[in-house]
Amino acid sequence: MRGLGSVTLVLLLVLLTAAVLEAGKNKKEKGKGKNGSECDEWRWGACIPNNGDCGAGMREGTCKEETKKSKCKVPCNWKKEFGADCKYKFGSWGECDANTGTKSRSGTLKKALFNVECQQTIKVSKPCTTKAKPKPKGKKGRGKEN
Repeated sequence: MRGLGSVTLVLLLVLLTAAVLEAGKNKKEKGKGKNGSECDEWRWGACIPNNGDCGAGMREGTCKEETKKSKCKVPCNWKKEFGADCKYKFGSWGECDANTGTKSRSGTLKKALFNVECQQTIKVSKPCTTKAKPKPKGKKGRGKEN
């Protein structure tokens, strides 16, 4: 009887050791990222909406010789030609150009999300406003009394 208990104990230890080794292997595989990739320098392209020019879409990433796709979203109020993944710090709007009827300003790259390639500096323009902003009106009965 004593021999049977020892054999059972040894088998139990072997099974436990195998389970611990398998758990360690799974942790290493999780560290590789999705699909078992060892890449850590992914370069991502722009988010391409599934329909129209905004909303849910996909972006493609490459690293060495690997390629994968990831879900993304382009905000519907973001229709700039330089993309929603390039963040810029802009200066003040310039004076109105009478010939073109537009004013412009420059921006310098502040952050590139998802390692996308962005222009270092950009120039944007918009139509000049023709009407002056109205002055705020005071409320009646609350002014100074004479």
